[in-house]
Amino acid sequence: MHLDVLDLRNFYYRTALGRVAQRAIREQMVKLWPPAPGHTVAGFGFAVPLLRPYLEQSRRVVGLMPGPQGVMPWPAAMENVAVLCEEMHWPLPTGLVDRLVLLHGLETSENPSAVLEEASRVLGPGGRALFIVPNRIGLWSRRDVTPFGFGRPYSVAQLEAQLKRHSFTPERSQSVLFAPPSTARFWLRTADFWESVGRRVPWLAGGVLMVEASKQVYAPTRGGLRAAVTRPLRVLEGVSNGSPEPAMNQLRK
Repeated sequence: MHLDVLDLRNFYYRTALGRVAQRAIREQMVKLWPPAPGHTVAGFGFAVPLLRPYLEQSRRVVGLMPGPQGVMPWPAAMENVAVLCEEMHWPLPTGLVDRLVLLHGLETSENPSAVLEEASRVLGPGGRALFIVPNRIGLWSRRDVTPFGFGRPYSVAQLEAQLKRHSFTPERSQSVLFAPPSTARFWLRTADFWESVGRRVPWLAGGVLMVEASKQVYAPTRGGLRAAVTRPLRVLEGVSNGSPEPAMNQLRK
């Protein structure tokens, strides 16, 4: 079940904990994907808090928000790039997107397979997708004071297996949000410290998983002459034993 767009907006833009989450996730996303000119960048779910760094240089930026969630204008005081869409029908041409991020779009969907099919369809050759979901063993998925406490949490193995079933190749994964999902002043003020510690300690579980994946593009089956010539002519057959008849018979056929 999707969360309401107003609840998501209030969390990310009007609470200190939401701004901590937004900053931590966006910083890691920008490290993975530095803004580049000419790219088409799209987000599905409620990914717009992560897209602002790409507004200036990208060819286009699109925020796709599913109907059950609702839509809001974004970005503020600029030309709107957010659009309401169906989970199974995104208003984007096939192969248009270079960078696609899903935040609060997969774990809350009632039909995640359809979401992944659309993600695969709109992603172009050489494109990359970033799937951001609650970590099943993290603290953030165990408390419903944040949006990550709703929907289906994942482990890395579960998410990667689901991606492979929909023509994605997982490339790399990491976790973020190592500070507890607490509104206490101490944890909010030290959130950046815990993020830096968590990235250096591999066994520490972050609250959110980020899995980057590429789209599988299969080479076309070779046809043409190789497929058509199933019985090649052996025009020199018989020459070695001094008899030209086999070769002449092949040419007459």
